[in-house]
Amino acid sequence: MALPLLSDPALEAFLSDIGFGLVPEHMPPPPDTPLQDTTTTPPEEETSASASAAADEERRLRRKISNRESARRSRARKQRHLEELRARAARLSAGNQELAARLRGLQARAALVRLTNARLRAEATALGRRLAAARRAIALRQLYAAAGFELQTLASLIV
Repeated sequence: MALPLLSDPALEAFLSDIGFGLVPEHMPPPPDTPLQDTTTTPPEEETSASASAAADEERRLRRKISNRESARRSRARKQRHLEELRARAARLSAGNQELAARLRGLQARAALVRLTNARLRAEATALGRRLAAARRAIALRQLYAAAGFELQTLASLIV
């Protein structure tokens, strides 16, 4: 679609330069505009430029794919680490419960040993008193036997 001709040739030349229209061939360039180079770039340069652009685009896409893969691996590593931490927490929690149960059992056993120890101490004290009383009785008996007292006389003195 051709643009309608404008009355200002400088404006038409500017629009043509930026790609918004073509200056009609029958119109001469305005006198104050420099002559344009009408030579085109050789096909080799266009090919190398497009190949370079394609290579840049390919590198960019490869890098993008590489970054996505790296991010995926990083997320997978993070997920594995998180699962390992959860498993370790579960093992530690189970170990903690086992140790707490062992502690309760040992505390109950220690309480039983303390009670048994207290009972045995009380029994030892009572037996110690009985032993002391028996020793005194034997000593008195020996003393009175040496003095010539008889047991019945001795018994009557005690009661």
